[in-house]
Amino acid sequence: MRAGRRGSRRPETVTCRPWADTPTTSGGRAYAPPRGPHEPGAHPKPVSTRELDPAALGDSIDRLYRAAWALCGHREDAEDLVQETYARVLAQPRLLRREDDVGYLLRALRHVFLNRQRAARSRPETVDLPEREKLEDRRAPEPQALVEAQTLYAAIANLPADFRDAVVAVDVGGLSYREAARALRVKEATVATRVFRARLRLVRDMEGMEPQ
Repeated sequence: MRAGRRGSRRPETVTCRPWADTPTTSGGRAYAPPRGPHEPGAHPKPVSTRELDPAALGDSIDRLYRAAWALCGHREDAEDLVQETYARVLAQPRLLRREDDVGYLLRALRHVFLNRQRAARSRPETVDLPEREKLEDRRAPEPQALVEAQTLYAAIANLPADFRDAVVAVDVGGLSYREAARALRVKEATVATRVFRARLRLVRDMEGMEPQ
């Protein structure tokens, strides 16, 4: 009797017969092709996450302040909005997924702003005192520059919400269209369209606006 060889197996081959519904291997088992990434039952590719570094948040405060001013239209309201946003973000560890710090902070700023708007609708309307807006400000030592900034941010604040959020993210916050799309949860082309239309409306609106 001839002794069989140990440890040597012939590799299985896939056979697909024209009369068979399912391809089979040379061992008689049904052959199952590997699943694509979007097919049911496929394992999705893991998304890497990282924790937001609280020590680096100060690097974004100027961009966040300008964005808050454009949302609110008033400097004092913008300062309060930034402080509340930072307080909420720092209240607990934050994990970021495919998003930079500025994009995440702008999205958090927008959420806080919308929450404050909803809360304000349930309170009696108040009138600001004339002394509230002062020209002296460390961020804008030149009075003319401050007046121009107030006029621009007031015009941005008066835009429709979709246009306002897009132009704040891109033109004020400095995000790319892709980063803004992630922050606003919309398509990149949608952001580009809204920014384009918002700029046209700003040019038209500021031509007839009085300095704030």
